[in-house]
Amino acid sequence: MTDTVIIQSPQTDAQGPSFRRGRNIIAVASGKGGVGKTWFSITLAQALSREGKKVLLFDGDLGLANVDVQLGLMPKRDLNDVIRGRLGLDKVIQPFEDGGFDIIAGRSGQASLSALPSQRLMHLRDQLLEVADDYDAVIIDLGAGVDRTVRMLSACATRTFLVVTDEPTSLTDAYAFIKLGNAAGASKNVSIVVNQAPSAVEGEKTYKTILKACENFLRLRPPMAGMVRHDPRVKETIRHQTPLLTRSPNTEAAEDVEKIARVALSDLAEARLAIAGF
Repeated sequence: MTDTVIIQSPQTDAQGPSFRRGRNIIAVASGKGGVGKTWFSITLAQALSREGKKVLLFDGDLGLANVDVQLGLMPKRDLNDVIRGRLGLDKVIQPFEDGGFDIIAGRSGQASLSALPSQRLMHLRDQLLEVADDYDAVIIDLGAGVDRTVRMLSACATRTFLVVTDEPTSLTDAYAFIKLGNAAGASKNVSIVVNQAPSAVEGEKTYKTILKACENFLRLRPPMAGMVRHDPRVKETIRHQTPLLTRSPNTEAAEDVEKIARVALSDLAEARLAIAGF
C-alpha cells in the first residue's frame, strides 16, 4: 500500500486543485531565517534515526541550501542535477554515516531554483513522494518564508514543524506562514517548535504569544510540538560541522529534540492508521 493519498481541496495555485500528501513526511519551516531551522532539521533526522528509523533529510531550501555546509559535506551530486533533468531524485541520495541517515543535498546560490515553473516543481514533489516510500520518515528542510515553493512542499507533509524564537520578527513571520496556510486550507498540520528558549517558562511564553494571535485573528490553536532550550554547545557543533547528537548527546538541547522526535513518530503512526482506515 502506498504511503501517499490524494487530497481534494480548493488550494492555492502552488498546490493545484488536488495534491498528494505523504504519510511519512515531516516539513520543517520558519517564517524567517536565522532561527535554527536547518540545525533543527538535521538534529531531528538524527534523533529519528537513533529511534531505529530509516530517515531521509531533503534540503528543500531551493537557492539557499546549507544542510551540506552544516555537516561539512561536499556532495558530488545534488538537487541541481535533478532540476536540470540530468538525474532522477533517487540518484542524488547520499548516506551520511555519522548521523545514520540519508541526505538529498540542495544547491546554494542558485536563485533560479527558487523560481521553478509550477510544472517542474510539482514533478520534483512527485519524485520526492515516490522516494519517500523507501523510508520510515522523510524530513524536508524548507526555505524560510512563505513563497510558492515552501507552501507546496509543506502541503505534501503529514506534519509541519514551524520553528520560532522569541524575536518579534520571527513571531510575526511565523504568524504570516500560518495565516497563508490557513487561507489555502493547510493549517491543521502545523505545530510550533520554540527554539533557543532561555528557559521552559520563557519558551512557553513565546508559544502563547503566537497562539494568542492565531486565536484572536484566525480562530486557530496550533499545538506546540515542543521547545528546545538555549545551549551554547549547539553553536559549537555547528562550528565543528558535527551533529549535536554525535558531539554532545547529553545536553538539554539534545534531550529536547529527542522529545520532539517522539512527537513526530506519534504523528506518523497516526497517519499510518488513518491510511489503513482505522
